[in-house]
Amino acid sequence: MAELASYAVSEHNSRGRKIAEDAPQGRSEFQRDRDRIIHSGAFRRLEYKTQVFVNHEGDLFRTRLTHSIEVAQIARSIARCLHLNEDLAEAISLAHDLGHTPFGHAGQEALNACMKDYGGFEHNLQSLRVVDLLEERYAAFDGLNLCFETREGILKHCSAVNAKQLGDLGERFLNNRRPSLEAQIANLADEIAYNNHDVDDGLRSGLITLEQLASVPLAATHLHEVRHAYPDLQERRMVHETVRRMINTLVTDLIQQSERNISAQGIATIEDVRSAPAMIAYSTGMDELQRELKNFLRIHLYRHYRVLRMSAKAQRVISDLFGIFMADSRLLPPQFQSLAEHDRARAIADYIAGMTDRYAIREHRRIFAMEEVTN
Repeated sequence: MAELASYAVSEHNSRGRKIAEDAPQGRSEFQRDRDRIIHSGAFRRLEYKTQVFVNHEGDLFRTRLTHSIEVAQIARSIARCLHLNEDLAEAISLAHDLGHTPFGHAGQEALNACMKDYGGFEHNLQSLRVVDLLEERYAAFDGLNLCFETREGILKHCSAVNAKQLGDLGERFLNNRRPSLEAQIANLADEIAYNNHDVDDGLRSGLITLEQLASVPLAATHLHEVRHAYPDLQERRMVHETVRRMINTLVTDLIQQSERNISAQGIATIEDVRSAPAMIAYSTGMDELQRELKNFLRIHLYRHYRVLRMSAKAQRVISDLFGIFMADSRLLPPQFQSLAEHDRARAIADYIAGMTDRYAIREHRRIFAMEEVTN
């Protein structure tokens, strides 16, 4: 790793772990965080959780796992160019979706609606709950006992009510302060990855077309360049070439604008980072271009009738499961029955959020179908 900037997070300025441990041998503290995340059960389950398309709809569409790996790659590249802590940016990226429900945003919306009277549900908070409490792998502590800065980066959003319950981790939401630059990078790397790869998956599925995409300025520029340079290129390769150029344009602009912001603000320490406005950002022109891309996807992909149909099914599965478990917690697996004795709704939310798409579908069938479900 190249020498870190004075305002990067390092082992020397880290706030450390909630429970003290001996220093790792042969790796950094943030590499240890990354490794714990990769070996967690919640990380493995991301393989069978929806990004846009429900898991059984095809083997080639993105899942939460492949998405998280793509976010980590983009975040590492940006962090390296800005002389920031690559290992921290990677750890945050790999962990940011650990608490996500099955069935993507449709699942989150359904579970949040079910939890409306019980504190709500938000997947960033659930990701933090996973790494702080729900993972059961180590003898000395619950969760993964990650470093403060990794946990801080996982929590992108938080209401004031919830922030007050999180101690030092919630202070920045109450005092209008910023997380590390590495956390800011992971946040925008997430957007770059899902926007551009949703374009790829949307085209692969046939729900959007190249002609529609050509109406989006950011995509149109690169699509025209590719068609001009490679007039006989087959469509599948044309899509890949266009998407990779879009990602490169966004990442390059983000790095250059962030360098200008850091210099203009006179950032020298991590405390400067926390008290300044967000430093990791696009130029004004590029920000407008990426917003137009997001709006295009919202209208033409996320609101496509086929996506909405599957979302409606997914929401029914989650609502049905939540309702029947609330009515009779004896239907929960034994380990969640004991948790339900203290907070039934939250225990049920933990159970449902931890499900994969296909497990949720099978669990629904087991409980509601009259015929026997054997797998």
